[in-house]
Amino acid sequence: MTEKKPARKRGVQFHFMASDDEARMIHDRMRNLGVSNMGAYLRKTAIDGYVVQLDLSDIKEFVSLLRRCSNNINQVAKYANTAGGVMASDIMLLKGQYSKLWEAANEILDSLANIK
Repeated sequence: MTEKKPARKRGVQFHFMASDDEARMIHDRMRNLGVSNMGAYLRKTAIDGYVVQLDLSDIKEFVSLLRRCSNNINQVAKYANTAGGVMASDIMLLKGQYSKLWEAANEILDSLANIK
């Protein structure tokens, strides 16, 4: 008489393809965590892991506006240097404020880039 095998605890199978680089990264992460069971690692990652999807459209628009401002400041500076119609102190003030604006933008972008 043949014995009946117990039903599998996990009966649903997943299959996906990875590039050589992706497979190497998966194995490196497993090794760094001390995990040797691929199925356990992928299950744990898929269930407990998280994906961050950011809407950066506002940031992209902000950077676009900064670039336009930069172009405008350069045009004012060029006019001031050729026609003398704008005071140099006004341009220095504009450049200083603009520089602070770029510093703030870079801090935001750096913070977003470091989200993992």
